[in-house]
Amino acid sequence: MSVEKGIFQRTELLFGQEKMNLLAEKKVIIFGIGGVGSWCAESLVRTGLKRLTIVDSDRVCITNINRQLHATTQTVGQVKTEALKKRLLEINPSAEINAIQKIYNQRNHDFFLLEQYDYIIDAIDSIGSKVHLIRMATLTNAEFFSSMGASLKLDPTKISVAEFWKVKGCPLAARIRKVIKKGELPAKKFMCVYSEELLENKGAGASCGTEQCLCPKNINAEGDPELADHEWCSQKAVINGTVAHITAIYGFTLAGLVVQDIYNKE
Repeated sequence: MSVEKGIFQRTELLFGQEKMNLLAEKKVIIFGIGGVGSWCAESLVRTGLKRLTIVDSDRVCITNINRQLHATTQTVGQVKTEALKKRLLEINPSAEINAIQKIYNQRNHDFFLLEQYDYIIDAIDSIGSKVHLIRMATLTNAEFFSSMGASLKLDPTKISVAEFWKVKGCPLAARIRKVIKKGELPAKKFMCVYSEELLENKGAGASCGTEQCLCPKNINAEGDPELADHEWCSQKAVINGTVAHITAIYGFTLAGLVVQDIYNKE
């Protein structure tokens, strides 16, 4: 038995060989591989998807360790996409992982060639970038899934999936809808992962501010001017508390939507 055959033996029992072949053929791109996107990527690769592009601009910060899959005391300072790529290839060495350290925005969206993907996953924090990706992704033939706010939540039983316009009780979704109504609306419906739960921050402090944090430097950004001195810690107006089991469930749910769609539709 080959290594790859052994890796996916239990998955194949559920899917069958034909479906496994379909999983391996589909092309997926994930925008944002933080607390949500990193778990989504791992779940997809462990299930049998092999053609995965991961996009994120940041390096691993010590404050990421509490919730991001690839963040450990050993990876602080590393480019997130490269750290996650290494882990994913350790799971399946024959996977095709395309790691892109870039910020998705209106200026560079053409670079990503969205039309070449079968599935587009949004796990972006920035509202401006998120709104633009929603507009662009829904113009393609790809299936598009989006993560709404995963911070200030503890109860896993309150995590739900709904069509974008039917998401309730999520402040991020409400803000996105308000912005998106001022311009071009999504070209088609898409499903979102969200929770109506909303707790309050009880701790103090907005950014890590530790010597271990290498976010402000973001060195070796491959000459990309948008990445020079780029980091999100100091740019966010508010930094909210998050925990791993919530962000991971969001990510696993996004992965589940992709896998279920492949299983049911083909």
